[in-house]
Amino acid sequence: MAKIYLSIGTNVGDRKANLAQAVSRLAPEIFPNLISPVYETKPVGLAEQPDFYNIALAGDTALAPYDVLAHLKSIETGMGREKTVANGPRVIDLDLLYYDDLAYESEELAIPHSRRVGRAFVYAPLADIAPDFVDPVTGKTVLAMLEDIEDRERQVTRL
Repeated sequence: MAKIYLSIGTNVGDRKANLAQAVSRLAPEIFPNLISPVYETKPVGLAEQPDFYNIALAGDTALAPYDVLAHLKSIETGMGREKTVANGPRVIDLDLLYYDDLAYESEELAIPHSRRVGRAFVYAPLADIAPDFVDPVTGKTVLAMLEDIEDRERQVTRL
């Protein structure tokens, strides 16, 4: 079994219900072990949209990395996510942040997630469940990566 970390976010509809539904759809392919508290976060990129609710999740899976990605995309599609404007509003967003200590990059998949660094909405919830996990690319712990983010207190609020 591989240990994986996910970032899950939503800013359309009933945000808490969307998070709960996404988590419930992970099994049996992914077995959640730890789920962070919910954070309300400012949008990144396109500012003119509702704030997000974000969580981090630690889980175990027997799936290979590409199969995890396919499973997450099928959950997004099943929950009604549609491709719109980049960084725009979405009913659900599931990102594979880490897969064990793998460092891998292709056109379709980057592990660790390529846009994780500097994002408080990723590292604030992740620090609640895995503060000592070491990023295989930077060599820093999750907590150290969170502490490196400027103005993180203004970007995220723990609910």
